[in-house]
Amino acid sequence: MHQQEMLKGNTETLLLALLEVEPKYGYQIGKEVEQRSSGYFAFKEGTLYPALHRLERANLVEGRWQDTPNNVRRRYYQITSKGRQALVDRLKEWKRFANAMNSIMLPEAQ
Repeated sequence: MHQQEMLKGNTETLLLALLEVEPKYGYQIGKEVEQRSSGYFAFKEGTLYPALHRLERANLVEGRWQDTPNNVRRRYYQITSKGRQALVDRLKEWKRFANAMNSIMLPEAQ
């Protein structure tokens, strides 16, 4: 299975997890995904921004424009309290899913 297909159902959860610590702007999020996954995942703009907008519409993140010291306007996204609860719920479900998959696919590791 291609990694983009595997990522598809988990994009929003990954974004919430990345925004849990501090607000970030889109390009920064994309770079962090690549870095933390050692290049395994790469968000394209056509995936990243629509997902951020869906999270914003669902009130799981909020975006705000901010000017940088060199007068570049960036939209920073930060997780909301509703988003934090959604992340907790999604991570619980992810752990259940991963354990079930591992128990079938990697029984010797159990």
